[in-house]
Amino acid sequence: MSVRGLVPMPVSAVEKSGRLRLDDTTVVDGPAEVVRWLRGALRLPLERGEGGLRLRVDPALEPEAYTIEDLEIAGGSTAGLFYGCQTLRQLLPPSALRRAGPTGWDVPAVRIEDRPRFGWRGVMLDVARHFMPVADVLRFVDLAAFHKLNVLHLHLTDDQGWRLEVPGWPRLTEVGAWRRESMVGARQHARFDGRPHGGFYATDDLREIVAYAAERHVTVVPEVDMPGHMQAAVAAYPQLGVGAVETRTGWGISSHVLNLGPESLDFCRAVLDQLCDVFPGELIGIGGDECPTEEWGGRDLQPKFTADMAEHLAARGRRVFGWDEILEGGAPAGSVVAAWRGPEPTLVAARLGHQVVSCPDLTAYLDYRQSDDPGEPTPVGTRLTLADVYGFQPVPEELVEKHLVLGGQANVWTEHMDSARAVDYMVYPRLCAFAEAVWGPRAYRDFLDRLKTHVGRLDALGVNYRPLSGPRPWDARPDAPGNPRTLLDRQTELREMTSRLPSGR
Repeated sequence: MSVRGLVPMPVSAVEKSGRLRLDDTTVVDGPAEVVRWLRGALRLPLERGEGGLRLRVDPALEPEAYTIEDLEIAGGSTAGLFYGCQTLRQLLPPSALRRAGPTGWDVPAVRIEDRPRFGWRGVMLDVARHFMPVADVLRFVDLAAFHKLNVLHLHLTDDQGWRLEVPGWPRLTEVGAWRRESMVGARQHARFDGRPHGGFYATDDLREIVAYAAERHVTVVPEVDMPGHMQAAVAAYPQLGVGAVETRTGWGISSHVLNLGPESLDFCRAVLDQLCDVFPGELIGIGGDECPTEEWGGRDLQPKFTADMAEHLAARGRRVFGWDEILEGGAPAGSVVAAWRGPEPTLVAARLGHQVVSCPDLTAYLDYRQSDDPGEPTPVGTRLTLADVYGFQPVPEELVEKHLVLGGQANVWTEHMDSARAVDYMVYPRLCAFAEAVWGPRAYRDFLDRLKTHVGRLDALGVNYRPLSGPRPWDARPDAPGNPRTLLDRQTELREMTSRLPSGR
């Protein structure tokens, strides 16, 4: 195969003459953690020895950069080595990604120099709307890491479900983790399936996800949305809100939020302590988006609440990660902002001195419909094609403070994805395009040419991706109608939604 089949495409890749061989006789020298992972990925014994595959850390390289010269891979750190090994896997035929089949392959002799454009190459997975079992989350991590993404933003709670244990608050998982039925299709149609749904992660489950991701150089950033999107918690403990409710069965935004009394604040601190205990990363997500104020009597209490939570996290050596609504009223110093409501919040956050992760819905929301084809399952949002995703630019051209944009993130909201199979269809191959956009984009036409080879790898990995030719008859969901939006309509809505943002100038 040609090195042109690689996704994301290396910065420079030169195919040399000759072929190399990886098989049961191959020996390896390198850091134990990378060798251990590669041994399992290639299904080869890779005994220690000289003269075979050599992996080494080269401090002269940037931490996530790597080089490949024949069967020698050098990385600026073990992360760089890991990405070099992922490229090695892509140099092999797709059959090398299967668990059955040959265990020896020819490798093209190549020289590659590669490094990422951004340090934050993320994907958010919503497990609150539809629970995803641990095994499916681990598979999601594997696929993301194969595409050299390095952050998993795990959306753990919402109005429709609470997915983690918190010591001293058992009803969160006894009650809040379950709903009596789920909405089917866009909320305008008010259809329900009449079938209970739920689930949650035990603390050990979350530790397993964190450890598994860390082995693949993926940082898990947890999110518990507060003070809005809290109906599931209020269903479990009515004293946290203003009255008894059930875990929300429909999509959309609930008006049932935390009452921000002393017990609610203590609850939030207990939740954040649990997240700090389980997730070792610096950032802890507190959401902060789409919080109605009707139950507060019109008083906007959110800025102070956010500041209180930031202070609590700071005492634990952590920082707030929140959606761009936290900019309204002033985000705490040191907060990292996930800018989702169009390109404007990225500009505002950076101009105010905040680090920012760009994830605008119009180019990074993978629940949005992929085409105008009526066979697309539950078509919602604006049309977001493969080309649109590939054209994602995390840094606005007019921004001076470009260094504050950490990178980009694709978001996978699962209201209309009730299984790993459905997630696959909506995510791939658009996440392949996104991965290259944040690693270092090239020409889209060239990407399409390389993608024809890459989908063979997705086949080998068992991914139910959307065919490049369009949806198949069985992909449609006539039982779950959608609500397509026009680009102009959404842009108008976004301008209204961001009207309260500070100027940032």
